[in-house]
Amino acid sequence: MDTRFHLAYHVTDLDEARAFYGGVLGCKEGRSTDSWVDFDFFGHQISLHLGTPFKTGNTGKVGDHMVPMPHLGLVMRQDDWRALADRLEAAKVDFILAPQTRFKDEPGEQSTMFFADPSGNPIEIKGFRDWEGIFAQ
Repeated sequence: MDTRFHLAYHVTDLDEARAFYGGVLGCKEGRSTDSWVDFDFFGHQISLHLGTPFKTGNTGKVGDHMVPMPHLGLVMRQDDWRALADRLEAAKVDFILAPQTRFKDEPGEQSTMFFADPSGNPIEIKGFRDWEGIFAQ
């Protein structure tokens, strides 16, 4: 089965969203109207609609950190994650949780980073060297 996820959520300004998702993250823009815009979010479809973003809070305990919940997340291969982390650092993105490795030498070892879009929607990007380790116990 070949699938892609679709997620629609609110942003407060479509021009800011275009600059961030298209410019900073490098996502290709798809269809749009005056009230929403679609992006190819690394092979998945996100639809950003004008409105009030969902309420979030740092309520998710992962390791030693409290992370924003809910959040959009994506899993990448390690080399792609590093390239994106470098791109975000060069763009001077304000990280919620700076790029780092967690669960070192444990099943599920991963690199991670948290940041927010201009509307405050939190995003986590994970990187795995061991692709089979994504679901490790």
